[in-house]
Amino acid sequence: MATLRPTSLPPRVGEGPTLTTEGPSELQRNQVHTLDCLEGMARLTASSVDVIVTSPPYNIGKPYHTYDDSRPREEYLDWLERVAVAAKRVLADEGSFFLNMGGKPSDQGIPLEVVDRFRRHFTLQNTIVWVKSVAVHDTLAVGHYQPTNSVRYLNGCHEFIFHLTKSGVVPLDKLAVGVPYQDKSNIGRWEAAKKDLRDRGSTWFIPYDTIQESRPHPAVFPPKLPEMCVRLHGVRPSMLVLDPFMGTGSTALACHRLGVDYLGFEVDPKYVEIARENLSQLIPR
Repeated sequence: MATLRPTSLPPRVGEGPTLTTEGPSELQRNQVHTLDCLEGMARLTASSVDVIVTSPPYNIGKPYHTYDDSRPREEYLDWLERVAVAAKRVLADEGSFFLNMGGKPSDQGIPLEVVDRFRRHFTLQNTIVWVKSVAVHDTLAVGHYQPTNSVRYLNGCHEFIFHLTKSGVVPLDKLAVGVPYQDKSNIGRWEAAKKDLRDRGSTWFIPYDTIQESRPHPAVFPPKLPEMCVRLHGVRPSMLVLDPFMGTGSTALACHRLGVDYLGFEVDPKYVEIARENLSQLIPR
C-alpha cells in the first residue's frame, strides 16, 4: 500500500532517522501507526519482525491523496534503497520480505530497477508473478485489469512479488498455499505427494473484487495477496508481520484473518482512518 514521504530531498543511501533501542512494545501491535516508515522502523528492535509484506509507490503518477508519485527517478530509487536498509535491520535472520512492485506499459523497468536496489542488501530467493487477469485456451477470460489506451502496449495484467531474504535459504511452507493435483495419480507417487496437494509455484492468480464505486486509495492490493505471502513463509505463534506502507489496511486485514500480530506504518492520516475503519468492522466492539 502506497504512502507518503517528506517532500524534501532524501538523505543519501544508508542515512536516515537515528536508531533507538525501543522495541515493538513501544509501538503497539495490531495497530496502524501514523508514521513515516523509516521513522517507524527506526523504533523497532533489530531482527524483531518475522515477515514484511508491502507495496510501496511505483512512481508512475498514481493520484494519491497527498503523495507525489512522479519523483525524479534516482531520488525515488535512493529512497527505496533506504527503506531496504531499514527493513534488513528489523527483519529476523530467518524472516521473509515480500515486495509487491508493478510498473506501467510505457515504463516496465521500474520493478526491476527497484529490486536491483534491494538485492544490494537482500538475496532474491523467489520471484512470484501476481496474475490479475488471464485468458485460458482462448475460451475463458477471468480477472480484472486496467485497460491500456494504446496501440503499442498490451494491457498490464500482472505485477511482481519479490521474495527477499537475508540468506537465500529460508525454508517455506509451500503446501500452505498449495493446490490440488489435476492428475490424481500423482498422489503418493513420491515422498512429497502423500496428499492431494502440490506446490502452487511462482504464478499466483489473485483477482480484485469488483468495485463499482471509486476506490478510496489508488493502489490497493487484495488482502488475499498478503495472506498468501504470510502462509507461504509459515504461520507461527507470536509472529509479527510488518507493512511499512500500510495504506488502507489490506495487510492488517490479512493478519487478522490469520490470527497473527501486525504493525503498520502510514503517513497519510486519511488512509490511516480508512484502515482503522476497515479493521473495526472485523473486530467485535
